[in-house]
Amino acid sequence: MFYKSTRCGVDKISFKDAIMMGLATDGGLIVPEYVPKLSPHDLKKQDFKSIAFEIFKLYIGDIREDKIYELIDKSYSAFDDSEITPLKQFDDLYILELFHGPTYAFKDIALQFLGNLFEYILDESNQTLNVLGATSGDTGSAAIYGLKGKKNVKVFILYPKNGVSPTQELQMCDIEDENVFPIAINGTFDDCQNIIKEIFKDNAFKEKYHLGSINSINFARILAQIVYYYYAFLKVGKNVLFSVPTGNFGDIFAGYLAKLMGLPVEKLILATNENDVLYRFARFGDYSKQNVKKTLSPSMDIQLASNFERYIYYLYNQDCNKVKDLMSQLNKNGKLIFTDKLSQIQNEFSSYRVSDWMILQTIRDFYEKYNYIIDPHTACGVKAAFSEGKQVVCLATAHPAKFSEVIENALGFKIDLPEKLAKLKTKKRSFEQENSIKAIKHFIELNANV
Repeated sequence: MFYKSTRCGVDKISFKDAIMMGLATDGGLIVPEYVPKLSPHDLKKQDFKSIAFEIFKLYIGDIREDKIYELIDKSYSAFDDSEITPLKQFDDLYILELFHGPTYAFKDIALQFLGNLFEYILDESNQTLNVLGATSGDTGSAAIYGLKGKKNVKVFILYPKNGVSPTQELQMCDIEDENVFPIAINGTFDDCQNIIKEIFKDNAFKEKYHLGSINSINFARILAQIVYYYYAFLKVGKNVLFSVPTGNFGDIFAGYLAKLMGLPVEKLILATNENDVLYRFARFGDYSKQNVKKTLSPSMDIQLASNFERYIYYLYNQDCNKVKDLMSQLNKNGKLIFTDKLSQIQNEFSSYRVSDWMILQTIRDFYEKYNYIIDPHTACGVKAAFSEGKQVVCLATAHPAKFSEVIENALGFKIDLPEKLAKLKTKKRSFEQENSIKAIKHFIELNANV
């Protein structure tokens, strides 16, 4: 299996090179040269690690199979449930709990694997790496926990000051490892993400400081997330819909790729909060940037979804020149119109927009009916699932304790914190920088491995 860019400028690179490159050198996103097929009925073992191994070996051609399984086993040993992603049933709704990793968020599933993958590749090649990422909350803490203390790696995480939950910020900053740099900027997540993308476009700077990506622009993130779609399907045992709370289109794109591989997914339900660019895209073919609103589900407070480009690549039959033209238009005008493709889009996705008051009401209603607490992002997915009115698997993206203030507001009582979260008391390491590419580059120059 080789990899290429959505924008034509990178082709025939290996899996390891694709992972270390992160964002393609032409500004595009890395995709496999073809999508391998895997019927869920051909999987002899149905535990999470075995499914991961069968999927990963289809995409990884330059790491021995025994090493792939070692990386899988090591990556998921830190999870507090033996099933890794247990499935709970509530009448016609299934909740896929993706929050049993070290930071209680679905990002752990990909970032524990990516952290160990980076360490393996760097040790093998005797190289150093400076990982650069942006977060709207959970990616940052999951990346830090996946990379803290790793040999030959430093990690720089940008996050919007006052734009993540207090618990999310504590998880990023309550770290004493000297290879970790959480950086608060005065801006939104989209500002953080734009800084990252612009820095990665500077190929000379990227090469000099050995920059790598942990955001979902890195294909390893998508690869790891495919696994739990297969896992959930095998647990349910029949065709289902998946409801996915999403802002950056990475988690739901993994489901789309699983469908291309042969997983019988009836439809993917795209659940957004009031930052509804993806909702407008799926409903009306309108992908236009607006101002970011601060909501009760901050990890979805995003207006331009970084993984959107990968879907556009497949929407236009892998025409990289068309993708390059569209992304140039988006960069120039801040909008794209897809009315010509709307019927195809709506055949693959349905979408619902969930307001803050709907989030609170859904948390309240679900607890009263099932005595089960969901976090505000999962509440978006649950509300969308109920709106669809069919048997649905909803991805539960975070432990509710990470958003205890919202839960208390909805339910009127304080939620018990897991031991690891209860121990978070003060910010120990954080760095504030102005919202500029120049400032972040200078910070990297001062602190990076060279």
